[in-house]
Amino acid sequence: MMSEISENIRRISFEIEEAKAKYRKSDEHIDIMAVTKTVEPERVNEAIECGLSLLGENRVQEYISKKDFYDKSADVHFIGSLQTNKVKYIIDSVSMIQSVDSLKLANEIDRQAKKHNLVMNILLEVNIGEEITKGGFAPQALDENIFEISKLENVRICGLMTIPPPNCEKFLYKMQKLFIDKKAKKYDNVTMDILSMGMSGDYVEAVKYGSNIVRLGTAIFGKRNYPI
Repeated sequence: MMSEISENIRRISFEIEEAKAKYRKSDEHIDIMAVTKTVEPERVNEAIECGLSLLGENRVQEYISKKDFYDKSADVHFIGSLQTNKVKYIIDSVSMIQSVDSLKLANEIDRQAKKHNLVMNILLEVNIGEEITKGGFAPQALDENIFEISKLENVRICGLMTIPPPNCEKFLYKMQKLFIDKKAKKYDNVTMDILSMGMSGDYVEAVKYGSNIVRLGTAIFGKRNYPI
């Protein structure tokens, strides 16, 4: 008998394949990220056993308390709001920081990465809905910030990430257009290969609009009671 997690992953994979067949090229790869906020390591490892190898961490302290219990095959990205004074705690154990929302944060990641003799892959978070309650670069400020961050030696911009306003496809479309525009500009030290958007409520629509990483928590693990 299949567990709830394995059934959820099978359903999600089927829906993504359906969306891909409808809207995308057959050879395009879309990663399903398991977002692990408040999820016990045992359940995270179950998702890994079901074929998911990409984890998304939201909170530094929670990640530090859980990371040693994760299956070592997992690839971990940090996706939550990140204070500059906490970069040092994750710099050597994640493969990407998706939530780079300021030049100040990019500079600190570069500084900490240099200490560890590594180059940290990053995504620039875009506030595509220009909401005052959310962080991220304003779309119109993206060019100048890509240019400045691309000069840093120990970070590499690999693409863009966003959390669009809920239930509004026009922002997914707007983000797709922005991503295509920045990819076409071919900045130095910028690959612009990843568009990370889509969560449990809109991942099928995100696939339609070009996302190649969808970040799913509730859809995989079920509803959780988040601590205040």
